[in-house]
Amino acid sequence: MEIYVVQQGDTVDSIAAAFGVAVGELIYTNQLIYPYRLAVGQAMLIPGVAGLEPFGRAAANNGYAYTFINEEILQESLRYLSELSIFSYGFGYDGALVPPPQDDGWMIAAARQAAVRPILTLTPFGPDGKFNNYLISSVLADASARQRLLDELAATVQAKGYDGIDVDFEYILASDRDAFTQFVADLAEVMHRQGATLSVALAPKTSADQPGLLYEGIDYAALGAVVDYVLLMTYEWGYTYSAPQPVAPLNWMRRVLDYAVTEIPPEKIYLGIANYAYDWTLPYVQGESMARSFGGVEAMRLAADTGAEIFFDETASSPYFNYWQDGVRHEVWFEDVRSFAGKFGLINEYGLRGGGWWQIMRLFRAGFILAAYLFDITKTEF
Repeated sequence: MEIYVVQQGDTVDSIAAAFGVAVGELIYTNQLIYPYRLAVGQAMLIPGVAGLEPFGRAAANNGYAYTFINEEILQESLRYLSELSIFSYGFGYDGALVPPPQDDGWMIAAARQAAVRPILTLTPFGPDGKFNNYLISSVLADASARQRLLDELAATVQAKGYDGIDVDFEYILASDRDAFTQFVADLAEVMHRQGATLSVALAPKTSADQPGLLYEGIDYAALGAVVDYVLLMTYEWGYTYSAPQPVAPLNWMRRVLDYAVTEIPPEKIYLGIANYAYDWTLPYVQGESMARSFGGVEAMRLAADTGAEIFFDETASSPYFNYWQDGVRHEVWFEDVRSFAGKFGLINEYGLRGGGWWQIMRLFRAGFILAAYLFDITKTEF
């Protein structure tokens, strides 16, 4: 594999000829669509060409998906995954488990067919579809509700054929920190008795005493000690309501890892991989501006269609561009194979378990192919 950055005057035909690869393979790998426009600064993965060296080690590859994922996208994604985290189950104030709106059985079956481990994702969503820390507090404080949730999770994992659970609780109150850790420890014990695994998604902390609602209720060391593995949610620095900035800057991801590996064994850590883009309108107005989210492949197509040049922030290892539409200037930050390569490099450098993709609803074929090339994406081992 090699990564090539498009220059002025390049075409799909000229790039294919320069590297001696088939035009069709270049189009397929990079998900180009007719008439195959390219943006200056666009990073393309060139298959079959000497350049990037594989890391020579195994890694797991986890992907999150909602139950309404396109079946073709899921089937192709499963070729590159070792685990599929199905998003998501919820629960009520009485601890009763709430299944996803759409049936998850077909996804479990598809994962099994592809030798991929299906994982039940548990989230504390309120009626508004957002994380609800009052719901977390209420259930953690109610012994009968907490026990009911544990029992129903155990029964569902066994009945549905899940291989494990991923606990994704966010905005946990500082006062619930120890109770949450105990709940996770209790659930881990339940899962291990069934031969299943337990993981937990963690906000990206850089110190044990980091202030803020995202961080104060999470004890990296205690949680890391009781679960089989963790997912570091190393994304959303740039988000819907923020000023335009990288979604998953490599320099900030490194800061998170520098702290995380002092509290959690590296082989237990999944590094979160952002598989999406944000498009902000300018000028940014705090409290009013709201970015739209879409896919990285779509971002590159947008740059090509609007004639925008893609730039690359070397510090953040993130691509971005500006374009005009209806007299309004836009700024887009996204991920490409260059930024993915940097993140995969962190997985290798720190000796992590692997990468956790949030999320796989939009296919980024070149990113998956690159991960599978750099690592031995092992399924049976994990």
